[in-house]
Amino acid sequence: MNISHIEHIGIAVKDLQKSISFYENILGLKCYNIEEIKDQKVRTAFFKSGDTKIELLEPTDPESTIAKFIEKKGEGIHHIAFATDNIEQVLTELSEKGVRLIDSKPRKGAENLNIAFVHPGSTFSVLMEFCEKNNNN
Repeated sequence: MNISHIEHIGIAVKDLQKSISFYENILGLKCYNIEEIKDQKVRTAFFKSGDTKIELLEPTDPESTIAKFIEKKGEGIHHIAFATDNIEQVLTELSEKGVRLIDSKPRKGAENLNIAFVHPGSTFSVLMEFCEKNNNN
């Protein structure tokens, strides 16, 4: 399994514009991308701090995963994402090792990445995402 670095840290927020304002005006980071992922019912905003990205996630539907997370746990860190150059191989290896997957196959995520999530029940309560650059688009 080849994990090259932390791709991003995902943070669930209720109000994307207020959160962007905090990260820009208080922390001095610059939002470089805002994107809606319709099938995941979420809007995202991205910042860079060194080599690591921070992804803010705002629900666009009360039934979305992010809305349910905020309702249950409040705003805060939602997941940690690791970069890999072969997401299919990572998923196969994790599955073979008995790790419970949320996504058995990659799907399209923000910033044109192929993504897949691992169930926090197998990772000491940390929701993990694996990301691979989508070279097809």
